[in-house]
Amino acid sequence: MTQSQSPSNSNSAAPRNLPPMPPPPPPTSSTPRQMTQTLDMSMDRTTNVSVAGHRPVSPPPIPTSVLPKNSSAGPTLEKLIRQAYDEGYSDLHLGVGEVPRFRTRGEIQSWDYPETDKQAFMNWLREVMSEAEIQRFEEHLEFDGATQYDFARVRINVFGTLRGPAMVLRLIPLKILTMEQLRLPPVFRDICHHHKGLILVTGPTGSGKSTTMAAMVDYINKEMAKHIITIEDPIEFIHQSRKSLVKQREVGMHTRKFDNALKAALREDPDLILVGEMRDKETVNTALKAAQTGHLVMGTLHTNSAVKTIERILNLYSGDEQDAMRVAISESLVAVIAQGLCRTTDGKRAAFHDVLINTEAIKEWIKDGKYDEIGELMKQASFDGMVTMNQSLLNLYQDGRITEETALEMSPTPNEMAQFLRGRV
Repeated sequence: MTQSQSPSNSNSAAPRNLPPMPPPPPPTSSTPRQMTQTLDMSMDRTTNVSVAGHRPVSPPPIPTSVLPKNSSAGPTLEKLIRQAYDEGYSDLHLGVGEVPRFRTRGEIQSWDYPETDKQAFMNWLREVMSEAEIQRFEEHLEFDGATQYDFARVRINVFGTLRGPAMVLRLIPLKILTMEQLRLPPVFRDICHHHKGLILVTGPTGSGKSTTMAAMVDYINKEMAKHIITIEDPIEFIHQSRKSLVKQREVGMHTRKFDNALKAALREDPDLILVGEMRDKETVNTALKAAQTGHLVMGTLHTNSAVKTIERILNLYSGDEQDAMRVAISESLVAVIAQGLCRTTDGKRAAFHDVLINTEAIKEWIKDGKYDEIGELMKQASFDGMVTMNQSLLNLYQDGRITEETALEMSPTPNEMAQFLRGRV
């Protein structure tokens, strides 16, 4: 047979100038390894898309043990965050076995999305966490961090639960609101003009402490030539140096511990040191030392009133230590701002405050441990800029911004609030 001749049976082989026939398709039931390879390939296409201002991450392989049998394609985490931002939501709640939920005006509501499976949740983690951060979460079952998109910054908390891993995302606007935009009392500006001492901004989770502190730091940054050092876990609002020089440090990324960073800050020629949270006795001790040596220190605590803030700090110490600590606090304190948030009649939220200014009279009451007297004096010292939460709520009610029901609901002492509303006090 010559090369120009064809075989007698034309169906027995393809002509040499044509490509070979493709192999038959694989069986419909994929092995776990095939499933993993397919998922890894799809992840390479989806997670390498960078977001402006958002750090790219390389996805780690997913163990076959966590792959669900059925996982439909759902929204990306960026899409959920963008939707929450556009709607003005403050928090996202995501978890395995749960439908996505959000917080708006202080209330949790659900979204019209299916339950989140393990695969979707892990895909979301890879959008905002590096492989090392995911491994850290798997080891400790807790993770705190932050990431940034071109429209918002996001604080991340990931934690283990009975159903599986979950996370809460707090949306932080890139633009810092001013004290005027937040309608904060004029005394806040006066507090910012102190050159040394301790300023405490307190309140429960979600009360807007970070927003208020950011506005105060922003005011100092714009109006005064200072060196500002912030120590946060994680960094929330981003401050660009204006008239002041601003250096922001994140615990776990730029320093190991709050207390270490605070001690180091004393050697860094600071004018203002912002401590994200005064969590323990060591941090309080160093903050008081900084305040006593000519620095202005701002910190937060999770307390509901100005007077309870002083008691909370003292409770960190033994009975033998408390007398000396009362003296130290009375000599170092500038002000305590306790804050809450309430729903307004226009569908938004407004802050209300306890504001304690450390006047000479207040100093004596702190030294003597007469906390009830401090509360009574606050009611009568509006000329010093002091205000109680009930007085603040009454002002909001008289301005038509909240209802009587809201004022009573948010009041720490509803009976007194009722008397205020009826004009008996």
